[in-house]
Amino acid sequence: MAKGGLPRCDTSNETCAEAFAVSRATPHQAGHRQRLRERFLKTGLQGLADYEVVELLLTLAIPRSDVKQPAKALIAKFGSLRGILDAPLEAVQQVPGIGAVTPVALQIIRATAVLYLQQCGEGRESLAELEPLADFWRMRVGALAHEVFEVAFLDSAYRLLRDGVETLEEGTIDRAAVYPRRVLEAALRRRAYAIVLAHNHPNGDVAPTEQDKLLTRAIVLAAEAVQVRVHDHLIVSTNEVFSFRTASLL
Repeated sequence: MAKGGLPRCDTSNETCAEAFAVSRATPHQAGHRQRLRERFLKTGLQGLADYEVVELLLTLAIPRSDVKQPAKALIAKFGSLRGILDAPLEAVQQVPGIGAVTPVALQIIRATAVLYLQQCGEGRESLAELEPLADFWRMRVGALAHEVFEVAFLDSAYRLLRDGVETLEEGTIDRAAVYPRRVLEAALRRRAYAIVLAHNHPNGDVAPTEQDKLLTRAIVLAAEAVQVRVHDHLIVSTNEVFSFRTASLL
């Protein structure tokens, strides 16, 4: 135990260095945080610079030390809040002043936002329109470095069933093996009236491949046999979405 009751800590360790920085917080830094929070309480995120929004998030993970410079460094490296939240944990850790704990906290914030969007979908009147589904899946899987195939299960009013999104397959950078039987078994188990298929293209090109088209047709035919409707198949990246329904491929 060091003098003053603080534990000894090797500040070459990122987590310890972060804790050490917190212990050296100044009254000015504390006042800046308070002013930033007061601005948020008055006007929300409106009027805040991009780096100030990131600052607010960093204050949740780094309780007392200065986070303005790390926030600016994150914006400089990743371009936006979305870019930061989509970035791999290892890339965020490399930013000076971030340490080992903060990137995990940011991933928790991102995962919470995805869950919020899913639960909002569960409470909607209908998910028959493209926009809410596209927004949800762009955020959920659009930035992943490997391909993921998911299904949303809807009732007869096209409302998302409770816990109604399931990952059925995860694959490599360019392929996830999907079997129509697994899709329909999951739909029947949940007594879904309709389903929406979705997967990501990590290379950013959301145009469907021939394999995507063949798989979609196979699932549609299998679904018709058990009276389940395939409402859409979405292919997403970070910024783009392709809809089979909009393209008249269903």
